[in-house]
Amino acid sequence: MPGPLHGIQVVDMTSVGMGPMATQMLGDMGADVIKVESADGDVFRHVTPQRHAGMSHTHLNLNRNKRSVVIDVKSEPGRRQLDALIAEADVFITNMRAPAVRRLGLDHASLQPRFPNLVYCACYGYSERGPYAGRAAVDDTIQAVSGLAWLQGGTEGQAPRYVNTVAADKVVALYVANAVTSALLARERGAGGQAIEVPMFECMVAFLAPEHLAGLTFVPPEGPAGYARLLNEYRRPFRTRDGYISVVPYTTPQWQRFFALTGHPEMADDPRYRTLNSRSRHFSELYRYVDAVLAERGTAEWLDLLATADIPFAPVNDFEALLADPHLRAVGFWRESEHPTEGLLVQPGLPVSFSATPPDIRRHPPNLGEHTEEILGKIHKGA
Repeated sequence: MPGPLHGIQVVDMTSVGMGPMATQMLGDMGADVIKVESADGDVFRHVTPQRHAGMSHTHLNLNRNKRSVVIDVKSEPGRRQLDALIAEADVFITNMRAPAVRRLGLDHASLQPRFPNLVYCACYGYSERGPYAGRAAVDDTIQAVSGLAWLQGGTEGQAPRYVNTVAADKVVALYVANAVTSALLARERGAGGQAIEVPMFECMVAFLAPEHLAGLTFVPPEGPAGYARLLNEYRRPFRTRDGYISVVPYTTPQWQRFFALTGHPEMADDPRYRTLNSRSRHFSELYRYVDAVLAERGTAEWLDLLATADIPFAPVNDFEALLADPHLRAVGFWRESEHPTEGLLVQPGLPVSFSATPPDIRRHPPNLGEHTEEILGKIHKGA
């Protein structure tokens, strides 16, 4: 059976990280994704490392299961070509800022009268309903404005810092893909097409708030923002005698077993550590203890002991280790494929599985305009 979105066509006018990741997920689920690019191509095509111009590692990892067509959407012929694509599509997604989209006549208000069944998704920095509407945004600025950079460092009087991944782009991509599939389901149930707005700022605040709104959840406040366990200065991979390891006793039985394992079973009866409620007031002390005892033995010994005691643990992997990880290899996570121009590639596979409608990798990440003639030629023939 084909993937769950087989038969759905998506016109993808997005670039960089958030939009392409979202549309790749739709493509992985079976949708036919047409990536509309300018003659210069998506800017993420041009970072390094790359083997050939316009085929960067980021492009290769964000644009499988898509076809690429080059269209000058600022020209009248280009607009007619794009309109013809949209006329056949179920979904149109853009991450251009709203003022630019309106200038091109590609906003929902302009398209909806002609394409009433279209699921229209606009994803950008800030909602058009607020005073930040139209403001430029990238991953770093959204990490800053949403509170994420503060949570990563500034809470203890240190300088704020960014997460070492495009966290905002990738988190919001999940919101985009979820919103689009939800709208498609609503259309199947008779709701027709509709406009979706997915703003990065609001999505990231919503993503961070569940645990970090903390005491500010209550009116009046019951304490400051920030979940204490996560902001504890000792919450980090712990040094062993010969490396690093992550260890996170969490439930009361897990802490009891950890105290016994480390030679201090009496700590389980300490009023400060007896319950989750009391432990939540003493996370710094607890993690300082973990930090001290982990240094007494080697990593391999700890891995065996913690596995036997059924306490959450993990080695600290780099990407070389992940490529060789026995679990990832057993589940077939890493995929090797021969790209027609880029040669042999290793890439992550599909992390989710479906029993009846399995997603699949059907198309390699396209060269710029690889499918222009195929797609536009079909339009011209049908005109």
